[in-house]
Amino acid sequence: MQRGLSPVEATARPSPAPPDEPTPLRTEFEFELPRGYVDQTGTVHKRGVMRLATARDELVPLHDDRVRENPAYLTVLLLSRVITRLGSMTARYPETVENFFASDLAFLQDLYKRVNQEGHTRASVTCPSCSHQFTVDVAGGRLGGS
Repeated sequence: MQRGLSPVEATARPSPAPPDEPTPLRTEFEFELPRGYVDQTGTVHKRGVMRLATARDELVPLHDDRVRENPAYLTVLLLSRVITRLGSMTARYPETVENFFASDLAFLQDLYKRVNQEGHTRASVTCPSCSHQFTVDVAGGRLGGS
């Protein structure tokens, strides 16, 4: 015969384990440019950091006359706002982004899209030799990254 739990035993049950700690929001993403920005002294800057864009980052450039005259200039202004570090350079201006090589600009546009729209820097790729599919981190912020 089973006996019922006393009120003390019923309330003394261990509480469920606390939920796992939430993963902190990643707001900065390290990257390495394919070619690198060459400054006025000839120094090549390849490694940098891009932060998540805010609504303000996307809205403010829309009022810039350069964007009104040439909508493609929006990319230049957006990137100059969200790139927080590039090599040893502390100040970044639209003129800096204007002088990126086209391959670096395309890389940063893709990175911007990935971190701000998709929330990550991973890309699915397929090996051209064996057709194996796998994921790479396009930011290249860790050993073995692109």
